[in-house]
Amino acid sequence: MTTEKDLIENLFATFNSAKIIGIEKLPKSGGDRIYFRIETNEQNYIATYNINLKENNTFLYFSKHFKNIGAPVPQILATNTEGTIYIQEDLGTDCLLDKLETNGYTENTKRLYKKTLKALAHLQIKGNEALNYDECITSKEFGKQAIISDLLYFKYYFLDTLKIPYDKEKLGDDFEALSSYLNHADYKFFMFRDFQSRNVMIKKEDPYFIDYQGGMKGALQYDVASLLWQAKADLSDEWKEELLQYYIDCIEVEMITKVDRQRFVSQYNGYVLIRLLQVLGAYGFRGLFERKAHFLTSIPLALKNLNTFLLHNKMGISVPEFDRILSLIVDEGIVNRFEPIKATVETPLVVNIKSFSFLKSGYPKNVSDNGGGFVFDCRGILNPGRVEAHKKETGRDKPVQDYLADNTRMEEFLSGVFSTVDISVEDYIKRNFEVLEVNFGCTGGQHRSVYAADALARHLKNKYGVKTVVKHIEQNFETEIINN
Repeated sequence: MTTEKDLIENLFATFNSAKIIGIEKLPKSGGDRIYFRIETNEQNYIATYNINLKENNTFLYFSKHFKNIGAPVPQILATNTEGTIYIQEDLGTDCLLDKLETNGYTENTKRLYKKTLKALAHLQIKGNEALNYDECITSKEFGKQAIISDLLYFKYYFLDTLKIPYDKEKLGDDFEALSSYLNHADYKFFMFRDFQSRNVMIKKEDPYFIDYQGGMKGALQYDVASLLWQAKADLSDEWKEELLQYYIDCIEVEMITKVDRQRFVSQYNGYVLIRLLQVLGAYGFRGLFERKAHFLTSIPLALKNLNTFLLHNKMGISVPEFDRILSLIVDEGIVNRFEPIKATVETPLVVNIKSFSFLKSGYPKNVSDNGGGFVFDCRGILNPGRVEAHKKETGRDKPVQDYLADNTRMEEFLSGVFSTVDISVEDYIKRNFEVLEVNFGCTGGQHRSVYAADALARHLKNKYGVKTVVKHIEQNFETEIINN
């Protein structure tokens, strides 16, 4: 059977005779794209496997076009005849957000942001010339209808979920007014759509851009708003103002014309708001509807970011019902609804998490005083142990983890587990309980249960900072207590 790695090796050989040392599957990103890192003695490469041919074609077209105008995008080195695999240069593992989190708000970090904005202005404006927008994945332009769609996305998946009453007709009028106002932006060029610091790779102190296949024509302000108001980055007001003015300097150089800065900033504020609400809509959909913990825990940060914007920035348009609704959702009471309770050093709770075999050891004995907890049966998940290559591996080995992530409903299963266990963890922290038992069983206690136990431990550590002990009974292995 020909695997994805076999296909990648065959494609690599068409342009490079170097010996491949290894092909590592990378953590899954957005959409259906699967990334691999190809290692050789000389250098590394990135291979992408994606059955969405339209998305591939758009990325390849944009990459070639932007490369021709000297923009910092990856070089495409080979594409298979089916159009499902392409290989590009490896830009490394450090993104702009990593640099910010590692080095802090230093002058060097600010310099990287300025380099990024200068490169952005060049790509947006020069890249717009002779660009065939018919190659876009969906819409050719981020116009009035796209703006309204983002506002409705926020309304349906976030605002309506909170069940805050509003005047439907007045809010609809405000959406119409705001979208019309922003649609008349003075400067429309290429727009990334998701220009944030995770999509800016830093290689040898220079920025490179990735994930621009969702781009279209749109206002210049949208991308700079996305970068400067990214909640995770948490840039200060001083940095945002300085970097915005620097970006305007850059676009004036690229366009060889002066910009009405007051009007530009007014429209920029509108696009900041649209971007912040689009993000909240995404968090609402992924967190409140799909129950993915990572997105739920991101909501408070996004709301605080929105509150900061509302306190210090104004748009050049009156939208009274919209303003009223926004003031309600940033209220401290709403924010607290999404703030997970956190364990402290004094929190006595320890969550004991075990993996076991139903056939060999059976149900683990509960030694706690209260006798409470959970047993989750993982046997409904497709068993990697039935695959010859995985028989001697465990749920701690990457090939098994990849198999479970790509070929089973493990993610869906764990989502339900997390939601269930979270209720008890939050209650136990509040009530100063000392022990919670959570057990995962499968046929052999080797693959599925091991993977699930480790996944729950990571989830509880990241969300609550609670102490955990993980014991894999069939592997006779126990981790140390984890505490944030």
